[in-house]
Amino acid sequence: MRSTLMAGVCLAMLASAGVAPAQNAPESFNRIATFNVVDNLPAGADAKKSTAAEIITVTEDGSTLIYSDSPGKRIGFIDITDPAAPKPAGTVALDGEPTTTVVIGGKAYVGVNTSESKSNPSGHLAVVDIASRKVEDKVDLGGQPDSVTKSPDGRFLAIAIENERDEDINDGAIPQMPAGNLTTFEVKDGRVVDASKKVVDLTGLAAVAPEDPEPEYVDINARNEVVVTLQENNHIVVVDLPTGKVTAHFSAGTVDLDKIDTKKDGVIDLSGKMTAVPREPDTVQWIDDNRFVIANEGDWKGGTRGFSIFDKTGKLLFESGTAPEHMAVRLGHYPEKRNKKGIEMEGAEVATFGGEKLIFAGSERASLVFVYRDKGGAEAPELLQVLPGGVGPEGLLAIPARNLFVTASETDLREDGGIGSVVTVYQRAPGAPSYPTIVSADDKNGLPIWWGALSGFAADPKDAGKLYAVTDSFYAQGRILTIDATAKPARITAATVVTRDGQPAKGLDLEGIAIRPEGGFWLASEGNPEKKENPTQNLLIRVNADGSIAEEIALPQALAAQATRYGFEGVAVTGTGADETVWLGVQREWKDDPRGFVKLIAYKPATKGFGAVHYPLEKSEKGWVGISELTAHKDGLIVIERDNLVGPDAKLKKLYFVSLKDVVPAAIGSEAKPPVLAKTEVKDLKPLLAAPKGYVLDKVESFAIDAAGNGFIVTDNDGIDGSSGETQFIPLGAIN
Repeated sequence: MRSTLMAGVCLAMLASAGVAPAQNAPESFNRIATFNVVDNLPAGADAKKSTAAEIITVTEDGSTLIYSDSPGKRIGFIDITDPAAPKPAGTVALDGEPTTTVVIGGKAYVGVNTSESKSNPSGHLAVVDIASRKVEDKVDLGGQPDSVTKSPDGRFLAIAIENERDEDINDGAIPQMPAGNLTTFEVKDGRVVDASKKVVDLTGLAAVAPEDPEPEYVDINARNEVVVTLQENNHIVVVDLPTGKVTAHFSAGTVDLDKIDTKKDGVIDLSGKMTAVPREPDTVQWIDDNRFVIANEGDWKGGTRGFSIFDKTGKLLFESGTAPEHMAVRLGHYPEKRNKKGIEMEGAEVATFGGEKLIFAGSERASLVFVYRDKGGAEAPELLQVLPGGVGPEGLLAIPARNLFVTASETDLREDGGIGSVVTVYQRAPGAPSYPTIVSADDKNGLPIWWGALSGFAADPKDAGKLYAVTDSFYAQGRILTIDATAKPARITAATVVTRDGQPAKGLDLEGIAIRPEGGFWLASEGNPEKKENPTQNLLIRVNADGSIAEEIALPQALAAQATRYGFEGVAVTGTGADETVWLGVQREWKDDPRGFVKLIAYKPATKGFGAVHYPLEKSEKGWVGISELTAHKDGLIVIERDNLVGPDAKLKKLYFVSLKDVVPAAIGSEAKPPVLAKTEVKDLKPLLAAPKGYVLDKVESFAIDAAGNGFIVTDNDGIDGSSGETQFIPLGAIN
């Protein structure tokens, strides 16, 4: 259809830079603050327990955000009087799990789930006085509430009573009674009018399990018509609020998807297809009084990976198809490990900024928000930019009166050493988008070059701005990427697969790359001898320019026997000819290292001899400290030294220089102790990592100095596994 074609044209237009040209988008959203939900815990709360900011709203004066924290059974308040410096503003405890909050006047109306089980659902609407932070009333809903919305005139409340299915019963298939419904109320003088309650029967409408509708999301237009998505039923219903009558209903339909990744195999292969995939919409938002947008999460049989625009008669006006998914691949945000449903579009928001109606579509699995300009009618919307949104952005909130946009990310990864739930604030202002910082060009098939988990850098010795990167073991293929660092954002222009005997080499964890003086590359593959199954060894690999492995060099047994799971993390080359020395950085102490000292291993290709020196680590009160990269510079090496901490806990992310002048590595197997190198600080990277106003990313793993003497760093996004997927490519300027 025409709209799908236009989406493809839009994607092609964006391919060159990852975003729309600046002349077409003079104003952009850029992140100005990130608020950690754990900073707003009530007194006595256990800070180690999981927190969430799932769905978010704002007070009518635009100065206080209100989010639902389901694990904590509370709603939280954030003061954004100064949006660039959000402050904790307290919480309100609830007798159950909050789902959605809306504000009318000085009251917050909160859907609260109190279900003892999926088969016996219950819940109420809590009325909270915002000024006093007290629950003033509880209105029984007779079931489990999900989405709550208000009419633009503040007259009505509409609640999707989902009564959700149990995914452990019958593989999650419906019907599973009791059925859900749409419940509505009138609101007067800050109180819910009990007598106005209407329960709108939604049974008998959908082709899928008509006896068990599961309403997911609701929104109300200026005509007081409510649109309801029945996600598992793959159906959409329009209801007249004053009368409670269903005025229209229709299937959300299916989508044929081509050029997608369908296998969870450690490779992003965009050659797959799926046919007749149910949309199974989640969030729905009116664009105007006739059209609405749905985010097609898919949840049961779906996974359509995009969003659609319908009119209220059921006519499909626009289908995004695979365009958002391909953009996620281009930005390194594709979640290959969870790709059954692709990028899983879940959130949506519509608002007018500066006379332009904008559509925000949120991808939970890619942790991205796509910003589109509505073109009206059946014309395809125009993609303006893509925002990084914390881990799993679910709540999307526009505050156009203040030129603000907010995301709430429910995922809390602190138990696994990651970032907790966050609320992110963006501001629209003149200027170009600051994200993405690195994107990919198209491959020979016209599809985006896939990438992620960048773990090592090297610079072309002749061409300024030309870099090479490697990807680590998150992917099943070791790959060498070519990067044009002169482009903005930086651009991945080519990908070379590392091969062994003509096939993609398996069992590699590439963490470092260096240019060989004679051509080709040296690669460092990190081993893990502590694996219970298929332990791996640290390898130095000589690779030809075409990616074929010419030689794999293992450590001497005396050295390999001392290895732990923290192995090679960087490689660099000094000297040429008979003096060529390949240096390998070991991330953390091995068994025979004194505490606080790690090995830099020296290998001489001419003699095939190994030696070692010791690099002294900084101390850390929390987590661990190790090295992540080696780069040859002047008469020595520049080392990335970092802790493994993220966000507010991060303390150490620095570049240090160590001179190798007159240093003689201790031969492996000899009685000589490795000499200890003296280091001097080159640059503190933490301020640069904090500058994008997100959370400080833990894994700055790559550094290179190009032919013009300019330095570059990039972070490793772990292939979107336990990560937001955000990658920061940061030019450092001249390195002295």
